Amino acid sequence: MAKLIIRRLAISLVILLAVSLLVFGATLLLPGDPARAILGQQATPERIAALHQQMHLDQPAWQRYLSWLGGLFTGDLGTSAASGQPVIDLLADRARASVFLMVAAALISIPAGLALGIWSALRRGRAADSAITGISLVLAALPEFVIGIALVALFATTVMSILPAVTMSPPGSQVWDFPAQLILPTAVLVLVVTPYIARMMRATMLEVLDSGYVEMARLKGVPERRVILRHALPHAIGPVAQVVAIQLAWMAGGVVVVEFLFRYPGLGQALIEAVDYRDVQVVQAVTMIVAVIYIVVNLLADVVGILANPKLRTGGGK
Repeated sequence: MAKLIIRRLAISLVILLAVSLLVFGATLLLPGDPARAILGQQATPERIAALHQQMHLDQPAWQRYLSWLGGLFTGDLGTSAASGQPVIDLLADRARASVFLMVAAALISIPAGLALGIWSALRRGRAADSAITGISLVLAALPEFVIGIALVALFATTVMSILPAVTMSPPGSQVWDFPAQLILPTAVLVLVVTPYIARMMRATMLEVLDSGYVEMARLKGVPERRVILRHALPHAIGPVAQVVAIQLAWMAGGVVVVEFLFRYPGLGQALIEAVDYRDVQVVQAVTMIVAVIYIVVNLLADVVGILANPKLRTGGGK
C-alpha cells in the first residue's frame, strides 16, 4: 500500500511540473504587450522598457521559466505589475474566500449526495428513487451559470427578493461576515456537484448490493443494517471517492464562473481581473493554485480509494 501511495505522489509531482510548463507557455501566447496593457497606449518607450525590465520580459523565456519555477518552490509568486504588491499578499484574502466557498459547498454536497445515492439505491424502483434520479439528471444537464441565473431570478429579484444578488463586502471585512451573501454562490455549487455524487453513489451501491458476498451475508442471516454498513458501504466508497474528487476539483475551476456571476471576491474574480489587465504574474499564480488544488484533491481521492478497497490495501502491504 505504501509503495502504491508513493507512486501516486510521484506521478502527481510530475503532472504538476508539466502543468507549470503549460501555464507558463500559455501566458507567453497571450496577445499584446503586457507592459503596454498595464501602462496604457500613451506610455513612453522609456516607461515600457523599465516595466519590461521589472517584469523580466527582457530575459529569454527559458530563463524566466526557471526563475518563476524556483519562486514557486520557495513561495515567491512574484510581484503584480498592475498593483505593485507581492502576488502572495494580493491573493491571500482571495484564496481564503475561494477556499471558504468551496469548503462550505463540499460540506453540504458530499453528505447530501452520498445520502441521496444510498437512499435511492435502497428504494430501487420506488417513487423516491425515480424522483431523485430524474432531478439529478436535470440538474446535471444544466451549466452552473444557468443555475446561478435561475436562482438570482427566483430569490434576488421581484419574484422573491430575499437574498442579495451579488457579494458586496466593505474593505477590510471578510466574506463570511455576511452569511446572506454566501447563500446563492454556495447553492449553485451544491446543486451542480450533488447530482453527480448521488448518481454515482446509487449506481455503485446497486452494484455492490447485487454482488455475491452481500447475498452470502444475507443468506447467513446478517442483519440488513450490518450488511449495508459493514459489507456494502466500504466497497462502494472507493469508486465514489474518485467522483467526489473530480467534483471537488471541478469546484476549483468552476468557481471562476460562480465568482464572476456573483462578483464574489475570490481567486476566480482575481483571475478575470488579471487577464483584463494582462497581469501575467497573477494569471500564472492563480492558475497554478487551481492546478495544485486539483492535483492534491485527486491524490487524496486515490489514497482514500486505496484505503477503502481491501484488495488494494492488502496487495499494497505485501
